[in-house]
Parts: sequence; C-alpha cells; structure tokens
Amino acid sequence: MAKTIGNPISWAARNIGATGDHIAESVTRIGSSDTQQLPRVQTLSLSDLWACLRAGSEDFVETRADAIFVVLIYPIAGLLMFGFGLNRNMVPLLAPLIAGFALVGPVAAVGLYEISRKREQGAEAHWLDAFGVFRSPSFGAILALGFYLVMLLLLWLMVAQSIYVQTLGPDLPASLGAFLTEVFTTRAGWTMILIGNAIGFLFALIALAISVVSFPLLLDRKVGVPVAVVTSVRVLRHNPGVILTWGLIVAASLILGAIPMLLGLIVIIPVLGHATWHLYRRAVA
Repeated sequence: MAKTIGNPISWAARNIGATGDHIAESVTRIGSSDTQQLPRVQTLSLSDLWACLRAGSEDFVETRADAIFVVLIYPIAGLLMFGFGLNRNMVPLLAPLIAGFALVGPVAAVGLYEISRKREQGAEAHWLDAFGVFRSPSFGAILALGFYLVMLLLLWLMVAQSIYVQTLGPDLPASLGAFLTEVFTTRAGWTMILIGNAIGFLFALIALAISVVSFPLLLDRKVGVPVAVVTSVRVLRHNPGVILTWGLIVAASLILGAIPMLLGLIVIIPVLGHATWHLYRRAVA
C-alpha cells in the first residue's frame, strides 16, 4: 500500500474555535459606526514607507539587534530546513511553511518594536531590551494575538496540504528532487502552483490586515485585541495602496533575504521590524 502524506497539524483544527470570541467582537466593531473609542487613523503616502525603512535601518545600526536573530532565528530555521529535508513526509509542505513565515513575522518582531520604542523615548537601547516585552501590561493580549496568527499559519498549512493532495495526489514524493521535477514539469504541478499562490495571497492579505499595526499598538497602549485588530484593519482600509505596497516590500525583502541560505534574514528581519514600529507611529495618531 502506498504511503500517503500525513497531517501533522490536523490537531490545530480543534483549537481554531478558541479564537471565535475575539474575532466575532472584532468583526462587530469593524462594521460599527462608533469609532470614538478607537485610535485615530492617519493618511499615509509612499514617502512614509521609505522614511520608515530609513528609520528602521538607523535603529538596526544603532542597536545591533541582529544578534538576536543570529543566535535564535537563523539556527532554528536551519534546523527546520534540515529536518524537513530528512522527512519526505513533510516535503510538500516545505514551500508553504517558508511562505507562511511572513504570517507570523509580526510576532517574532515584537521585541524589535520595544527597542524602537525605547530609542524614541530618548533612552539608551540595547538589543537585550527586546525581552522587555515580557513586562508589558499588554503581554497577555500580545500572546493571544500571536496565537491567532499561529492558528492562521496552521490553517494555511492544512489548506496547502489539501491542494497538494487534490493536484499531485496523496502519494508521497520519492525525494525532494523528484517532487520539484513533478511540480515544475507537469500540468498538475503548475495547477498546484497557481491555486496555491492565489489562496496564499488571501491568507497573506488577512494577516497583513490584522497585524500591520496591531502588535505595536498593543505594546504602546493598554488596549484589547479587538481594538488592536480593528485599528489595523482600519489602517488598511484608509490607506489601501500604501499598506499593500508595504506588504509587497515585506514579502519581496523576505524572499531576497532567504535566497542566500537564509543569511539575509539576519539583516532583513530586524530592519523590517524596526520599520514597522515607525509605520505604526505614522499610521495611528
């Protein structure tokens, strides 16, 4: 009997329902005309994005926050890549997982927001200040929103697995090379690429909408998850072109940073993280 691809993240389906209360409240507030208690959203321009990237680069140079990612993120990512290479059961999910990194990127960058916040206040900042987020009054809300993004990532992996099964079939590829050959040289493989990219874009848009400023807002002010999410969605609705451009910049930067054996992420992630804090400052009054 041919071995079929497993579903290592199916257990997540049972936990997705736990996010219902906050999501329902957020949706209700998005559709409500009462915005008096919500932070005021400001108009952005493309020049704001370049200014945020410049400011993020300055924060990066001053604090050398890349040390965090040299020590933690790069080795972890390398171990994950190595593990997937050894386990052919997970080969079809390798690309969706790499693409899905952007969905949970705002969670990994919370410490960078704290560093930028301290520099903004005129205090001397060090990369160890990133761990100050654990003392934040909104740390529980940050954890909750981070959990929701992880659930979104797991749901994306489940959908990606279903797309693979429906296009290339349930049988596992013999090797990574065989899998890549089947993906790029068969009609079913190209169908999987097109469908996967289209649905992946929707997941990315959802993640962008709910997290573009929500984590910095939670760190900066004592607000709940629904207020943070609604404010983030309102920023996108008020500045659709600018925020979508920001999403493209983030995606393109992550791709470029991942090409040289993930080494570029040591610089890309800190710069984007710091820049996101400055984007929040410009987007929310």
